[in-house]
Amino acid sequence: MDLGALLVLGAAGVAAGGVNAVAGGGSLIMLPVLLALGVPPIQATVTNSISVTGGYSASVLGTWPDLHGQRARLRLLAPTVLLGAVTGCVLLLHTPPGVFAKLMPLLVLAASLLLAFQTRVSRLVGEPHAQPVWLRFVLLFGVGVYGGYFNSVLGVILIAVLSVVVVESMNRIVALKNLLQLVVGVVATTMYTLFGPVYWPAVAVLVPATLLGGFVGARVGRRLPAGTLRAVIVAFGVTVAGVLFVRAMS
Repeated sequence: MDLGALLVLGAAGVAAGGVNAVAGGGSLIMLPVLLALGVPPIQATVTNSISVTGGYSASVLGTWPDLHGQRARLRLLAPTVLLGAVTGCVLLLHTPPGVFAKLMPLLVLAASLLLAFQTRVSRLVGEPHAQPVWLRFVLLFGVGVYGGYFNSVLGVILIAVLSVVVVESMNRIVALKNLLQLVVGVVATTMYTLFGPVYWPAVAVLVPATLLGGFVGARVGRRLPAGTLRAVIVAFGVTVAGVLFVRAMS
C-alpha cells in the first residue's frame, strides 16, 4: 500500500472505532475501504474482524463505570456469546465467498426494528426476570454466531437483544454490548489468526486507529441522553441496512 492508501485506511479505522463504541456497525466503514484497495472479500472480512478488536478494547475501558454491579449477569452472558462466536468463525471458514453478504441486509434491518420497538417486543417475550433461561441462551448464542461469522453491525444486534433480555438504562446496555463485542473479537482474532487468510499490513494500520476511535467514541456516547442514543442507534442501523440492500442487489 502507498501512503495515500494507508492514510485512507487509518481514517476509516478511527471512524469505525468511534461508531462501534456508540452504536456498532463501524466495520461497514472499513470493509468497503479494504475491498476498494483490492483485498479479496473473504480476506477483507477476516481482516476486518480482527482489526475492530482493538476498538472494542478501548470502548470497554471508556464505558467501564457502567459495568458496575453487572458481574453476575456477565457470568451468564459472556460464555454463551463466546460459544456462539466460535461456531460462527467455523461456519465462515467453511462458507463460499459472498454467500453470507446476501443475508446481512435482513439481519441488520431486523435488529434495528427490534430496538426501535423494544417495548412492544418485551411484552411479547415477557419481562426479562420472567423469561426462561433457555430463551436468553438462544438469543445470545445466535448473536455470537453472527459476530463470529460476519461481525459488521454486531453492536446494533447486541443492543437490540440486550434491550429485550435485561432491564437496564441504555448507557449500561451499551457498556454490556462493548464487553460482549470484545469477547467476540478475541475469539475471532484467535480463530482467524490460526486458520484465516488475514491481510496483516492492513491490520497493523487499523488496530491503533480503531483503538483511538473507540476510546473517543465511548467517552462521547456516555454523555448522550438515553433517548438520543437510542434514536441514533436505530437510525444508523436502518441506514446500514439500506446500504447493504443496495450492495446485495448490485
